[in-house]
Amino acid sequence: MLHSAAAAIRGEAGISGNLEIPMATQTAAQHELAELIVTSLNLESVQPAEIDPDAPLFGGDLGLDSIDALEIALAVSKRYGFQLKSDNPDNRTIFTSLRSLSDHVEQHRAAA
Repeated sequence: MLHSAAAAIRGEAGISGNLEIPMATQTAAQHELAELIVTSLNLESVQPAEIDPDAPLFGGDLGLDSIDALEIALAVSKRYGFQLKSDNPDNRTIFTSLRSLSDHVEQHRAAA
């Protein structure tokens, strides 16, 4: 264990040649939102717990696009009672990752 941690710090690759960086752990709010995303987009091959909270939602492993953003916004509106407006200039930042979307939802959920 210490050897692998030291190797990771030095940037050494493992046997496979890839340096594996562990995925950040989801908070309860992030997991709830991940479940909402998977369900609302019918992502049958994705488990909510497998979504890295810091990975890009769009252009990354999930393969989401702008139509998916609209579906997520609608699902968030129905679940949490506030709207994610399509003309919000902060949308690019809000939808960057599960973490950023979850932070935004939690801020507005408390206010709703």
